[in-house]
Amino acid sequence: MSRTPNSNSISINLFITLSFFVLASYSNVVVDASPTNLNNGSSLRGMFIFGSSIVDNGNNNNLFGNFAKANYLPYGIDLALGPTGRFSNGKNVADLIADHLKLPLVPPFSDPNAKGQSIVHGVNFGSGGPGILDVTGVLLGVTSMNNQIKNFKNKILPQLETEIGRKAHKILPEYLFLVGAGNNDYSSYYLLHENIIWTPEVFAAKLISNLFAQLKELYDLGARKFLLLSVYPVGCNPVLAKNKKNCVKELNAAVNLYYDQLLIMVKRKNDQHMPAAQFSVVNSAKIINGMIQNANASGFTNVDFTCCDTSMLGGLCKKKGKVCPKRNEYVYFDGLHLTEAANAILATKAYNSIDSSQVFPVNLEKLVQF
Repeated sequence: MSRTPNSNSISINLFITLSFFVLASYSNVVVDASPTNLNNGSSLRGMFIFGSSIVDNGNNNNLFGNFAKANYLPYGIDLALGPTGRFSNGKNVADLIADHLKLPLVPPFSDPNAKGQSIVHGVNFGSGGPGILDVTGVLLGVTSMNNQIKNFKNKILPQLETEIGRKAHKILPEYLFLVGAGNNDYSSYYLLHENIIWTPEVFAAKLISNLFAQLKELYDLGARKFLLLSVYPVGCNPVLAKNKKNCVKELNAAVNLYYDQLLIMVKRKNDQHMPAAQFSVVNSAKIINGMIQNANASGFTNVDFTCCDTSMLGGLCKKKGKVCPKRNEYVYFDGLHLTEAANAILATKAYNSIDSSQVFPVNLEKLVQF
């Protein structure tokens, strides 16, 4: 599979292509209203998921006029259900985190069956294309982070209270809140405006300010356990970089600044009126860079090319296009998103890494025990 060449000028079409980011499939399950007893001794009812295409499990399928869709082959080629709207060949990182927690996969919010008993273990609100900022992905017709939270607050939460028979502030501490957002803010909005509107430091601070407001809204509703997936090394996305030696260093440096400020936000949670919040922050950029720079140790033979044939702009897979046979040896499935194999490493590191430079201040396994 050939890699799409880098372009020095970014057109509006590239803006549209870059505004997507990764992956997942959901199965209908029969659930009850009691927490799931985990082998590690914790109890979780389930998980609510917010963010971009790295966690989208089919919400964009039902959005009219939306450009960011993955409901066609070769997406989902390794899923029993086939294409589901996940931006990968198989499971996305949210699915694999649920696997570690022994939780059932949850329905996408846009599914008509996401009601009643089907929401007791959680709901996925992720949408391919948006960012932390409302302006990111606005041309794509996607569901912004703020609107995802509104959908949770106004449409799902009242149903959840009815199903379980308790108020939100009593229920929500028993759920994990997974947030995977920020990739598109850097791979599209920042990339188009760097050195024009924002310095890297000011842009990172703006994102953190907006993210904090979003997390605080969830906290005020009763959320207590937060798993935050920091921004990926988007400068190494195949749509932008010819190979691992030609990653866009300035973009990745800006991503690292964001991560540093994210840690500061978490350390100051008491000062920011979230004293009971518990966080696990995943340094996604460091973990994914590790896969790229130490491919053999991670089991990969290809970190430079996409597994699927991509469109002319190099972002998404061509419909029914060619796909590599050894998908577990590739880091990238398309020009923007990881394979299930790479997602699996990221999810595993999030769950049980003891390296504080990868997860801070604790890993997910510890987080769910609080």
